[in-house]
Amino acid sequence: MMIIRPIEAKDAAVLAELAKITGPGFTSLQDNPTVVTNKLATALAAFAEGNTSNEKLFLFVLEDTSAQKVAGICAIESAVGLSDPWYNYRLGTLVHASKELNVYNQMQTLTISNDHTGHSELCTLFLHPDYRHSKNGHLLSKCRFMFIAQYPHLFDEKLVAEMRGYSDKDGISPFWEGLGKHFFAIDFTTADKTSSIDKAFIAELMPKYTLYSELLPESARAAIGQTHENTIPARKLLEREGMRFANYIDIFDGGPTLEANIDDIRAVKDSHCVTVNIADLPADDETETELYLISNTEFANFRCAMSKITQRDAKQITIPAKTAQALNVTDGSTVRIVPLNGPKR
Repeated sequence: MMIIRPIEAKDAAVLAELAKITGPGFTSLQDNPTVVTNKLATALAAFAEGNTSNEKLFLFVLEDTSAQKVAGICAIESAVGLSDPWYNYRLGTLVHASKELNVYNQMQTLTISNDHTGHSELCTLFLHPDYRHSKNGHLLSKCRFMFIAQYPHLFDEKLVAEMRGYSDKDGISPFWEGLGKHFFAIDFTTADKTSSIDKAFIAELMPKYTLYSELLPESARAAIGQTHENTIPARKLLEREGMRFANYIDIFDGGPTLEANIDDIRAVKDSHCVTVNIADLPADDETETELYLISNTEFANFRCAMSKITQRDAKQITIPAKTAQALNVTDGSTVRIVPLNGPKR
């Protein structure tokens, strides 16, 4: 059984192991013992401090209960940019025109921005390669919407998600090579790792004025707004839930930032609470065959899983005993449900 739960102190070693395989550009979980230790401590404190609105990191793990193995991680930052500055480039357009010369040029611009300060962020999504099947990625990504729907007061009305930008097979970012490298005089991997520890150097070294993308090498321009091949499935999942690219990109690798109002996200607005009846589902029961996301209504003991259900009425469902056990619920408990996938467009 695959189950989502908050990270625990016992997960320290596996968090460090996952950090070793995330790869270049995965800023939110670098292979750095100090970063990993601090991230774990911050996440443990977020759940220990109780259900209050504050600047917090909610970090979850995907556990294979049969193998007793952590298969992935995901997180939500309740607010970004309040303690550490949040930077990205805003893409814009400037027009250079002359009637006398019969010239009209639209130029794409990049302007350093802190526009997302205070917004909530989906982050740190990583699924172990051995578990990239059976809709595990859907559960790992979308479980966060169930937590947000249950505790909306903990989050900003707007949600953002930075997608890892394009890099080649050697982990080299064309966008960095064409732009950032000239200001930082260090390689992409070093800059990316440093930013996960201290973002002050970004403000000190990045260009303060608007840049013209036309002045960048073609390879750098082509990478603007492009997503790393390993991150494309995660981007598609978020876009199907209602998140969109709104012309903001990462300052290091040029990857797109998706955003949406929380109330417009499908899994948030369509989820609702029902009571549970526990029983074996009939093998020939065709009344409901699609998978649902099901979460309990706990905070520190939050659980979320995928399961088929039988909808008894608008306020009650039947779930298998193994699902109830994984969610730590009993007959009559309240759970939150939503179809795993929305209607096809």
